[in-house]
Amino acid sequence: MTEPVTMITTPMELTYQYTVGPVETQFQRRLKEGRIVGQRCPVCQHVYVPPRGACPADGVPTEEDVELPDRGIVTTFCVVNVPFLGQKIEPPYVAAHILLDGADITFQHLILGCPADEVRMGMRVEAVWKPREEWTFSMENIDHFKPTGEPDAPFESYRHFT
Repeated sequence: MTEPVTMITTPMELTYQYTVGPVETQFQRRLKEGRIVGQRCPVCQHVYVPPRGACPADGVPTEEDVELPDRGIVTTFCVVNVPFLGQKIEPPYVAAHILLDGADITFQHLILGCPADEVRMGMRVEAVWKPREEWTFSMENIDHFKPTGEPDAPFESYRHFT
């Protein structure tokens, strides 16, 4: 009797092209300038970054630009301990949701600049930008976020983002 097959490794590759719309194009142009610009909903006043062109809660166009700082709060995070093929950073490292000061939605980015076991919810962080000559039309202009050393934000200030 032969042993049952319990695992198969199949190499795969997926190539795709994504065409950005006018709102994303403007966002990426501003990133190339070293600026993070979101948009405010005229109804609920929430600021979305990256902007979506319309408020997901109210369904109305978002046209008011809001320049945001490159500082914020870690709301949730994951410590990556498992290596994988093509990995660029040696584990352990942290992927976190960051709520920029003045924004109403988080985005995911790397936290470096401290041991992974020191990252925590509420930690204040700031962007570490790549050298200007490496900037493109991408969030990858921000290499990672690092702790600011400021006191942690109170839980109430980010509890709806956890």
